[in-house]
Amino acid sequence: MLARVARAIAEPATIFGEDTRFWEARFLERMRRHEFLPNSPTLMNAGLPRGQLAACFVLPITDDIDSIFTALSRMARIHQTGGGTGFSFSSLRPREDPVQSTGGIASGPISFMELFDLTTAIIRQGGRRRGANMAVLRIDHPDIEEFIDAKRSPGHLENFNLSVGITNPFLAALDAGTTFSLRNPRTDRISRTIDATTLFDRIVNAAWATGDPGVLFIDEINQHNPTPDLGMIETTNPCGEQPLLPYESCTLGSINLAAFASGKSIDWKELTDAIHDAVIFLDNVIETNHYPFPEIEAATRRTRKIGLGVMGFADL
Repeated sequence: MLARVARAIAEPATIFGEDTRFWEARFLERMRRHEFLPNSPTLMNAGLPRGQLAACFVLPITDDIDSIFTALSRMARIHQTGGGTGFSFSSLRPREDPVQSTGGIASGPISFMELFDLTTAIIRQGGRRRGANMAVLRIDHPDIEEFIDAKRSPGHLENFNLSVGITNPFLAALDAGTTFSLRNPRTDRISRTIDATTLFDRIVNAAWATGDPGVLFIDEINQHNPTPDLGMIETTNPCGEQPLLPYESCTLGSINLAAFASGKSIDWKELTDAIHDAVIFLDNVIETNHYPFPEIEAATRRTRKIGLGVMGFADL
């Protein structure tokens, strides 16, 4: 398996005028010595026909039935190839909001999340690993209380991690002990006000009881967004470690810190070289990857986001 992966990921070296055999041997040795390993889709799919190698995707959803079901279809395809998906449901109109085209009322974002959850459970049976999702809802959405309590019912939204998108105005209201406005995303009008402390306590109690929701400091993330002209970051991949713009994907890998123990010290030179090799490996994945949709390929190549983390810290 490692030889197959090393060979496939070394191929882009020709694009950069370098020797593929050199990088194949180097990548293989790093993985054999357990100094570095990429994410599961790369291990499973590299070197195979139409190999999809990324673990993390973000798909946009707008307040439109076609957008919702397009995202649902694309999520299913991504899960089938071993990737996970993040969504922001914040643009969806709240429960009981009027729907002019039908004369009815909206069912709200939680109902659509249930549909995504069920689809994930069905696709999981035929996929290569369990699909996972992240759902984010802004703290100022009128349905935020329903979202916070969504996992209090056993067996509900089991294929989702939930995160509340925390904004700076909410934190200011929380610090001041004042009320906070919830806004209809369709009209941008204030729907109602709520005590900020009461709302935060609700998040804390639900997280204590069920493990969800987490909190995502969405304004702080965008303060450090390296490409703000391309848009606002609204959500992350399923485990929350990679904020991504709509349609971006990201390949992940980990340096095994334990492999660089040297007596009572650390082999810093070898660790430095391994980090260098791992970054080249992950950047090569962007070239090698077969992307599930043209929009994802365009967005990924535009920003070339990679995620290099660590493992083995306790071992070290």
